[in-house]
Amino acid sequence: MPAPALVVALASLAPLAPVPPAPAQASPAAAVADLAPLLRAYQVDARDFDQFNDLRFDPRTWDAKSAFLAQWRARLDAVDVATLGATAKIDRVILGLALRNEAAAIDLARRQLDEIAHLLPFRETVMALEHERRTLVPMEPQAVAAELAPLADRIDALRKDLTAQRASGAQVATPVLARRAAGAVDHVRRVLSEWFAFYDGFDPLATWWLRQPVSEVSRALSDYARFLREDVAGLRGRDDDPLVGDPIGRDALLADLRGEMLATTPEELIAIGDREMKWCETELKRAARELGFGDDWKAALAATKADHVEPGAQDDLVAEQAKFAIQFLKDRDLVTIPPLCEATWRVEMLSRETQRVLPYAVYNPQAMGVSYPTDAMDHDDKEMSLRGNNRHFTRNVTPHELIPGHHLQGFMARRERPDRQIVSTPFLVEGWALYWEMLFWDIGYPRNAHERIGMLFWRAHRCARILVSLKFHLGEMTPAQMVDTLVEQVGHERFAATSEVRRYIAGDYSPLYQCGYMIGGLQLRQLRAELGARVTDKQFHDTVLSLGPIPIELIRCSFLGIDPDPDGIAKWPVK
Repeated sequence: MPAPALVVALASLAPLAPVPPAPAQASPAAAVADLAPLLRAYQVDARDFDQFNDLRFDPRTWDAKSAFLAQWRARLDAVDVATLGATAKIDRVILGLALRNEAAAIDLARRQLDEIAHLLPFRETVMALEHERRTLVPMEPQAVAAELAPLADRIDALRKDLTAQRASGAQVATPVLARRAAGAVDHVRRVLSEWFAFYDGFDPLATWWLRQPVSEVSRALSDYARFLREDVAGLRGRDDDPLVGDPIGRDALLADLRGEMLATTPEELIAIGDREMKWCETELKRAARELGFGDDWKAALAATKADHVEPGAQDDLVAEQAKFAIQFLKDRDLVTIPPLCEATWRVEMLSRETQRVLPYAVYNPQAMGVSYPTDAMDHDDKEMSLRGNNRHFTRNVTPHELIPGHHLQGFMARRERPDRQIVSTPFLVEGWALYWEMLFWDIGYPRNAHERIGMLFWRAHRCARILVSLKFHLGEMTPAQMVDTLVEQVGHERFAATSEVRRYIAGDYSPLYQCGYMIGGLQLRQLRAELGARVTDKQFHDTVLSLGPIPIELIRCSFLGIDPDPDGIAKWPVK
């Protein structure tokens, strides 16, 4: 049983009644209130499907997933929109977005495999074995051994042939494709290992016939993946590794924007980033003058970076700042903080390797991952990590990651409309945390010029993320230029800027993710201004948390009691 105080706190987060729409827009009295059961059914079906069909780089998986999505599309199309209430109409759009985005992901996966298929001629042999095992097709060890026995030599021959081509000056693959292919080879190797582990020791004939050929193929795959990753792509796990990214182009960006329900273009987002960057520069100069540096905001930033705790003390600093931010919120009654949420977070220190891509901080469930120098770093990197994680930068990062940011957000998402987690958008997930940074600025969280500079550094960083990520994907900026922009326009340490760019272009998440911070924060501010005095700040914040990780335009529809476009087409432009 939860404590009585927790029950009261959670009960207070019941969704706020929307602003009443005009009578002509009112839903019929008998309308379906919501489609939560349908969303939960899809959520469970999709989880079961994906857990069973987890073979990557296998068209059979995508064919099955496409059929699965088509069945659910038919099920959704059978829902009569005229019978739905306002919340149910939003739910219907959410499920439609989930289906559409999953279909788009399959199309992208097919295209990406097509681009590297010539580097993976052995893939089908291994994947077919695992597919047959999963579909309960009997395995004949001697026949499979005959199929696998020559495969290692073929893989070795392919590697040697590509090596010879490179020696002659030919480009066998771009670094982007080589990196992607290396990942595919690693996956094939894991599949082969798991396939053989099923039979090894259980089926004596399988062990007798297959142990040696499987071992040889596994060795050949490992050598080939290393060749692609290190020799062709140049990635050896070192700080000076090249920055390898894969621009997707304007058309793909527009498609992603539609998937995120944003009524805007990449160029319009870049213009917003430029506008907000100019505001940051003005405020940085104001703070610099207050500190006696004139308009030299970079000198003021350097002085701010120099104020850091000693090695080994960063965890205590984060804990102190987190508690301060929580009390700051309580004193102003800005948002409900359930006692269990407040009591269930901790601090974790990030390894040197992790800091290659996460030089500042990250939120993991119930923990804030903190970057700070480790003994394995060389002297210059230690100094850069100290400066990059100074007191004033950390004071802004801590509430972003914990409360009222991602920790509170995640806590409520697991409790309020978890069925809506079939979609998730960085424009809300990261926009929520950035919105609070801007609100904290407005209501006096920074107590002096150094603390303002600490907040402005991060705000400028989020503006720069829009500029560098979109220009990269539009083909207007190279990775090296992205690093230079972060160093020159924001004031990053070069190691940190390189780490940031390495993550932006790695292709591990949406090309629009970096835009989500500032643009999502501006969307929430825009919505808060539109609602005005009709809701209090606390009502606004608690209600946003209660609606799930959905596009902010749908949150607006919920507040205003208006119907979203039934096809999930964005109508509300960000300003």
